[in-house]
Amino acid sequence: MYLALYRKYRPKNFEDVISQEHITTTLRNEVKASQISHAFLFTGVRGTGKTTCARILAKAVNCLEQKDGEPCCECANCIGIENDSILDVIEIDAASMGGVDNIRELREEAVFTPAVCAYRVYIIDEVHMLSTGAWAALLKIMEEPPSHVIFILATTESHKIPVTILSRCQRFDFRPIKPDDIAGRLLAIAKNEGVSLSDDAAMLIARLADGAMRDAISVLDQCIAFDENVTVDVVVSASGVTGRQYIFKLAEYMLSKNVTAALGELDSLYRSSKDFDRLCAELISHFRNMMIIKTNGGTDSGINALPDEIAELKALSDNYELGAIIYCLTLVCNCLDKLAKTSLKRIELEMCVIRICSPELDNTPDSLIKRIEDLERLIKQGGASCTVSERTPDTTISEADVADIAENAITAEPVAVPDIAPPPPSSKADKINFANVLKELKKKHPAVYGLLLEASMDMKDDRIEIKSNNFFMTNLIKSDQYRIPLLQALSLHAGQGVPVSVNGNPMGSTNPPASGKAPDTPPQPSKPESSKLDRLTDKLESLGLM
Repeated sequence: MYLALYRKYRPKNFEDVISQEHITTTLRNEVKASQISHAFLFTGVRGTGKTTCARILAKAVNCLEQKDGEPCCECANCIGIENDSILDVIEIDAASMGGVDNIRELREEAVFTPAVCAYRVYIIDEVHMLSTGAWAALLKIMEEPPSHVIFILATTESHKIPVTILSRCQRFDFRPIKPDDIAGRLLAIAKNEGVSLSDDAAMLIARLADGAMRDAISVLDQCIAFDENVTVDVVVSASGVTGRQYIFKLAEYMLSKNVTAALGELDSLYRSSKDFDRLCAELISHFRNMMIIKTNGGTDSGINALPDEIAELKALSDNYELGAIIYCLTLVCNCLDKLAKTSLKRIELEMCVIRICSPELDNTPDSLIKRIEDLERLIKQGGASCTVSERTPDTTISEADVADIAENAITAEPVAVPDIAPPPPSSKADKINFANVLKELKKKHPAVYGLLLEASMDMKDDRIEIKSNNFFMTNLIKSDQYRIPLLQALSLHAGQGVPVSVNGNPMGSTNPPASGKAPDTPPQPSKPESSKLDRLTDKLESLGLM
């Protein structure tokens, strides 16, 4: 009968266990010094070596030819434990034998001395599945255990273990195995089996395993059955994962809100019989890599990707905001949780894609935060973009529409503002720095700052000339709400009485602030009731442009 590779190559001693040195070193030293605890708790994600280390520990404490805390794997006890012929080492699956009666039977047997070995070892796997009554029964014997009994509890969910049990155990947390270590072990197994395994294929399998060695060896076993020359293409075909370019294209469509292309890509993957659970997991890994790239300052630390993919990931991440990436990651994570509970996996993933591409359909806090970030980005860009696609389908207006509204609603003449008789222009005007003016406006008047982001400033004949191709700014700056804060900010840097014009249109002269500094809010001139400017402001606010 064929023996699966993950069973065939299960570590026989502590030295063979990889990526868990913090655990194997401690256990080896305890066995060597004969200072063995009566109870151990092994916790961690699947496939990281919990049950394997439990078996090795059981052999080590009962080995007849123990060497430096390691089992010899050759004596009668080691061989008997390895082939399950010695009844002094008992493995219990708490998922199927977790009732109170099972633990009571264990307590009755534990009082008897071992038949062959020095210690009777109970390995209880998935111990978090024990019933409430079973926990109470187990606690009683763990409080006062016989000297010849050792308990090894293994679980993936340590938070479900009662604190009364935790306090009586030595706890060891198994870490996810590093991709490089998994790839190295896979290459060694492939060489021993006489099959060809490329380095890229080994790393791809390691990445798919997500820290679980058993999963990685199982995928390798499947790939070898598909083709003994294991390459990246063989891994993609045999394991049902999507090719990396599919992931890149689908993620980019989702981030750019191209719903038609994204749904078309999903349809193509469905027709290719791709596993949607694994596709969703791949998308999560992809968006997670982009999130790490956006936040780790450009280093490759923590990125779970092949070397030739990192540059492409960085290029894609540069095109999108962190908030958009986290929004996609959140929805895809929620989708993966729902996929496990439905048979309509395609529809569930399509709904997820549509929600990502159409945030107005989603009223969750994450969606609202993302929409606010999009509006803030528009304001920072000066309000030049007049398309509000995240409201209703009929709210998109063109630049020509806005220009027409502004021309009809704003009077050509600016509202009169009392001028202080200007003294001769100050020499400070020759040294004015427009960046400092913008900095002042950003603190006091963000709306005016946003309008002037794309503008430039020149000094001609002791006159300040502001130029901009933003027609929206040219019209709005005539209003006192924007004009007065601009003149006051300029007066702090250019002095009094310097004429100011915008794209050739006179705006007045710089005037000193009343209190020596720019006021927090500009003076509001009296306006006739229901003026054209009021109507324009109300219209722009209703469209989300102000």
